[in-house]
Amino acid sequence: MPVIKGLEWAFDTVAATYEKLRPGYTDDLYKMLFDYIAVDQSSHVVEVGIGGGQATLPILKTGCSLTAVECGENLSKLCAKKFEGYKNFSVITEKFEHVSLSDSQYDLVYSASAFHWVPEEIGYSKVYAMLRPGGAFARFANHPYRDKGNPILSEEIDKLYSKYYCAYYGKDLKAETEYSEEQAVHRAQIAEKYGFVDIRHAMFYRTRTFSAKEYIELLGTYSDHIAMEEKIRTEFFAKIEEIINEYGGTFTIYDTIDLQLARKP
Repeated sequence: MPVIKGLEWAFDTVAATYEKLRPGYTDDLYKMLFDYIAVDQSSHVVEVGIGGGQATLPILKTGCSLTAVECGENLSKLCAKKFEGYKNFSVITEKFEHVSLSDSQYDLVYSASAFHWVPEEIGYSKVYAMLRPGGAFARFANHPYRDKGNPILSEEIDKLYSKYYCAYYGKDLKAETEYSEEQAVHRAQIAEKYGFVDIRHAMFYRTRTFSAKEYIELLGTYSDHIAMEEKIRTEFFAKIEEIINEYGGTFTIYDTIDLQLARKP
């Protein structure tokens, strides 16, 4: 389902579950990132929207000075505790568009499955100003797609979405499509409008398999699902769990992860 703007607050209400169930990112992604921009103990880095810290540890392990920006108070506290052993880590609780960060001071600014919450012009312009000449912006995100190996189950789940989700939000059910190369290229090219150069992109793939109960827990970390009225959401989730158990008891997600890289000249 598409992102519904204005629901950034929702993740903070389920911080522990979000940290537990939201996935990290592939080793190949970090290899490409570090081949593009060297990050070491002398580097200053900002992570935009740390969430549960799913993308943080590989960056922290370089020894860089890492400042995370996170609008959710509970998520900020969770990550402060999670990474308390790293003296090079700090977190600011504020929306990225509101926080004050110095110009031309950072070697890398990156955001994992979070930058779509920041207004484009504000976000890209701010990142550009923050970076030192030669510094890099890395934007990446995970795009899950429902079980391709069990089309009948997907059809049954679509019926439940139509009955509960679409009825609640007053929307028509739209067929889901996998995230495409065309979409990744379009997202990469946004940076060019704001003065960035050396723009690159890549895509990475994986699968994740959940029990019915685990999949329901995962759905409970999606902002638009969290925001549904509790009684409706509870019944909706129970029906999804029931139908997954009826059709084999497991649900596989096919992930496409896209990475966009851009450099300040």
